[in-house]
This record gives sequence, structure tokens and C-alpha cells, in this order.
Amino acid sequence: MNLGISAPTALIAALVAALGGSALGIGMFTFVYAKGGSYMTDAPEACANCHVMREQYDGWLHGSHRSVAVCNDCHTPEPFVGKYLTKALNGWHHSRAFTTQEFHEPIAITPRNAAITEARCRSCHDELTRMIEGTHASGEALSCTRCHRDVGHLH
Repeated sequence: MNLGISAPTALIAALVAALGGSALGIGMFTFVYAKGGSYMTDAPEACANCHVMREQYDGWLHGSHRSVAVCNDCHTPEPFVGKYLTKALNGWHHSRAFTTQEFHEPIAITPRNAAITEARCRSCHDELTRMIEGTHASGEALSCTRCHRDVGHLH
């Protein structure tokens, strides 16, 4: 049956379909193998899927915020879009770093994520942080995470 498609065009279409199907299959396998669905939740256990985060997770289990906050409460912005955009960006960076084995150990927070964490401290403890807002004698702005680094989890 001739559908008006030349043999080279049909071959190219078959190759594109095969490559696309392979990429989709590999992507789905990787998502399942890496427990990708767990990262869509707020479960702190998802953060410990990666061995690099085990120490932070164990520290949170014994930390003062365990009964009032989970990882996402401190490490993602509050609005839905910002939260999942941050989770997607972090997931991309983490998967790339661990696949290529190019990551700092012990794990270190990025400036962007440190700013998010600082903002989240201030949102939960707004009344207190407004009372002490200012700068150090050195002219440096006060930072919750600078002085209270081990509150959420030990480092």
C-alpha cells in the first residue's frame, strides 16, 4: 500500500519514532529507578533518597524543627509555582551532579537556595526577626542561617 511517502522519508520517520520511543523509555525507567515521584511530595524521606543528604536527614530527625517543619518548609518558597520550580531546578542540578560525580562533599547550599532558606526563616519567625532587624557592627546584614546554622539539621 503506497501512502504517498517515499522510502527515505518513511525510514527517517521510523528512526525518529524509534529514537523518540527509546528516549521516552529510558526517561521513564530513570524516573522510576530514581524514585522521581517521591520528589513531588513533602515527605522528608524523599530528600534522603540520595546518600549525600542522609546526614542532613538524620540531623533533621534529631533537630528542633522536626515537629514543626519538613525540608520543603525551609528549602522551597511558599507559592506553588515557586516551590515546584525550585524542586525541578534542584532535581535537575542534583541528577546532573550525581550522574557526572561532580559535586562538593560535604554538600553545600547554593546562594539561591540559601536566600530561599533565609526568607523562609524570616517568614515563620517574622515577629522576632522584625524586632532584631539590623546589621552587625561590621555592616553585615543579620542572617538567621549564619548564627543558627544547625537549627533545622546539623551540619
